[in-house]
Amino acid sequence: MSDTQDQPQIYLITPSEFDLSTYPDQLAACLDTTEIACVRLALGTKDDVRIAKAADALRDVTHARDVALVIDSHVLIVERLGLDGVHLQDGARSIKSVRKELGDDAIVGSFCGNSRHDGMNAGELGADYVSFGPVGVTALGDGRQAEAELFEWWSLMIEVPVVAEGALNLDLARKLAPHTDFFGIGEEIWNTDDPQRALSDFGAAMGG
Repeated sequence: MSDTQDQPQIYLITPSEFDLSTYPDQLAACLDTTEIACVRLALGTKDDVRIAKAADALRDVTHARDVALVIDSHVLIVERLGLDGVHLQDGARSIKSVRKELGDDAIVGSFCGNSRHDGMNAGELGADYVSFGPVGVTALGDGRQAEAELFEWWSLMIEVPVVAEGALNLDLARKLAPHTDFFGIGEEIWNTDDPQRALSDFGAAMGG
């Protein structure tokens, strides 16, 4: 997961549920038409067999295209399933122990809501990236948003790469593009009739 390009890159998030008979091909089509920095497997299930089957299928798709695949939260199966890392949901709390568990080569990212403090702590403890969100208005969660000012400040003051995610739209992508390294895009495209087209539209809005 590289942060070397001037413009933001896309960090693609899977749906919380998908059909294993069709989704890997849909993901492959997106990866073949739009440049993606990383894919996050974000299944809502806790069924380890289901997760393992999904990880195996998506790993074949992503690694064939030299795209990293990380998993949401499930640290203990990263190495067993041959994944590239983990996306944590608890701010800075478990980064130190997870880094020790997975080693220096693994990608360890952290979702920090809209907390500048949590983000800074996560970076100091060794997170490869920090994610803030939701950046758009959503009925889910507690109503708090990660405002543009947070990304503006972060981009000026902190070197750790930052991801903007949650309830994105094209206007927000244009607004935040100068201040973020990655856009975490998921339901914004999977809930449309044409995910490839929707993803391409986001790429264009980001300046790609």
